[in-house]
Amino acid sequence: MSGAAPLVLIVDDYQDAREMYAEYLQFSGFRVAEARNGQEAVDKAMELRPSIILMDLSLPVMDGWEATRVLKGDDRTRSIPVVALTGHTMSGHSHEAQDAGCYSYVTKPCLPDALVEEVKRVLKAVAAAA
Repeated sequence: MSGAAPLVLIVDDYQDAREMYAEYLQFSGFRVAEARNGQEAVDKAMELRPSIILMDLSLPVMDGWEATRVLKGDDRTRSIPVVALTGHTMSGHSHEAQDAGCYSYVTKPCLPDALVEEVKRVLKAVAAAA
């Protein structure tokens, strides 16, 4: 990763969760942007072109499933990996997240260390595949 630190877009309707993840990611050397709902996530992704998006799936205005489909359907944002962040642990949700276009799936609550490791893993895998 040359130049500026990777930009992570955190999408979560709970401010406490966004702030906790943002603080930890910044501490770990990432730049961070935040969105409160799916529509805001789509708008910010189009504007900022983040390196990776952490997408809560249960969101107001536009849910994370639909926001991911919109992003994956647009040439400008199709290549940005989306990691689904969700409290849904029911069987089948990881396949649904992948079908919507999510690169991987993290169940909340997750430890900030685990989230940072997943961000690093996905960015490394995407860079290796490029």
